[in-house]
Amino acid sequence: MASVSALADNFDFGKCQSMFANGQAPILKQSTTLRPRALCFSGFAVLHSGVRHTPVFVVQRLNRARIEAARDNERTNRFYEEARLPSKDRAELEDYAHSGYDRGHMAPAADMAGPEAMAQSFSLANMVPQAPVNNRKTWAALEKANRKYVLRASGDVFVITAPVYNQKPHTIGPNQVWVPDALFKLVYDANTKRAWAYWLGNTDTAEMSKPISYAELVKKTGVQWLPGVKIVG
Repeated sequence: MASVSALADNFDFGKCQSMFANGQAPILKQSTTLRPRALCFSGFAVLHSGVRHTPVFVVQRLNRARIEAARDNERTNRFYEEARLPSKDRAELEDYAHSGYDRGHMAPAADMAGPEAMAQSFSLANMVPQAPVNNRKTWAALEKANRKYVLRASGDVFVITAPVYNQKPHTIGPNQVWVPDALFKLVYDANTKRAWAYWLGNTDTAEMSKPISYAELVKKTGVQWLPGVKIVG
């Protein structure tokens, strides 16, 4: 079964701890094998793996005001290599060139409420290799539907997006960037205390199925994504 690999639980998100529901990052199993590094951005936070050269997870704190502010924000499309990561740990633009995969955003550019956040969303630390049709149609439709939900919500909505890998992942580029087997997006409405997740295979033929419960996501991944949070239903 595909699973989210274990990693060290001593990472520090410092000034962007408020991105997380209840101020707590996910509880991840102890491991030093993935070289995890916490990165804070204006509109999201990333736990990055220096072994995978991709995010372990990306978290956002969204609300109606942020989504409305993002509506007229011009998309930059200026992808860049993340200089805060050691050169041996980061993905590079050439890794994706002619790979057959898109640079798939985990925190969507269209969620970004300002020029700085928009520009930062194109960091390769926020990307995974994603099947093109999957990225541009199926996944994009999910992101759009999530924004519509946030606009209807009565407060903050916390979103965790993450890639999932099988035991022998395919890689791309000179840096051997891992290609996910699947992706998921966990949504937690802080007002209603409800949480659900969408799970999508990383292929061009994958179709979005009905959302799964938080309990099912925890079972599938082995990770407590919302520690200290009481889930209703």
